[in-house]
Amino acid sequence: MIKVLIFLLLQQAEKVRATWSVTFENPDHCAFKGSSVEFKCSYSYPEDESVRETAWFKGMLQDETWKRVRLSVLPSYTNRSDYQGDHINNCSLVLHNLQEDDTGHYFFWFDTNKYGRRSKQSVHLSVTELKASIRPIRVRAGDRVTLECTTTCQNHRTIWFRDGRRVTEPEFQAQTEYAGNYSCTIEGLNSLQSDPVALDVLYSPLNVTIEVNRSGPLLVGSSVTLTCRSAANPAADTYTWWYRRDVSNSSLQLQEGSGQVLSFSSVQLTHTGTYICQAGNPVGQSRSAEVLLTVEDTVHPFIVLGIGIKVIFLLVLTPVIIWT
Repeated sequence: MIKVLIFLLLQQAEKVRATWSVTFENPDHCAFKGSSVEFKCSYSYPEDESVRETAWFKGMLQDETWKRVRLSVLPSYTNRSDYQGDHINNCSLVLHNLQEDDTGHYFFWFDTNKYGRRSKQSVHLSVTELKASIRPIRVRAGDRVTLECTTTCQNHRTIWFRDGRRVTEPEFQAQTEYAGNYSCTIEGLNSLQSDPVALDVLYSPLNVTIEVNRSGPLLVGSSVTLTCRSAANPAADTYTWWYRRDVSNSSLQLQEGSGQVLSFSSVQLTHTGTYICQAGNPVGQSRSAEVLLTVEDTVHPFIVLGIGIKVIFLLVLTPVIIWT
């Protein structure tokens, strides 16, 4: 009799085990920090039972002991875990705004009017960040540049941006306009981007020009300042001024002084001529176009007036009337 009873109990237990289960559609997830992930889950139980409670747990090491801790008691999951299931067959869970600490194993548990059961298997979640890198990060115009976006998640198509504008190719020859901050993202998750990485493109001075602080002809004795302007990376740090008095002669004479600014406190007729500025940095050097500087004498020709037998010489600039 006892043997028959034991047999019936074992048979009943086997029947119960055969009629309840927890199934995860994908037991291994890889997601990005800041994104959301859904654990699709279904469960079953004997028809004569009804579900009273459900819960999700996370495997954690507490006090040097591996435990399953209910998500609802973990402050870090407050307002981030969203149970999509019900008390029938759906046990799906969505986690929002994923953090690296969310990496781990997750378990589902449900309680019926007869038994409490938990999933034997778990869902594993790996949370990763996107990391952008540039090789090399400092180049000269014309050098080859390679962009790399690394993550532990596989089979994702990466997209690159430079200062918010999409970059079509991850490999290119550097140009001056390619300098800027680069970041990568995953197709379909454009709101999640890596931390930016700067590309520094070095180039010799461009668009070298001479800025004159006065316009038109200069009078002898007046002052004038010529400033050499350019675009360069790094900024131009050497300047040389060239002067040619005879515009018909192509030979150049080196002008004394080599700073960015060339100043004359009292110009003379000999300062008339064309000026060229040469700006340089460790990458190279470039020259400006010629700028013509014209200096005129302050004394104008005399005006001769004849009155009777006397001849009076008047200066144009003289403000005194002479009577005879």
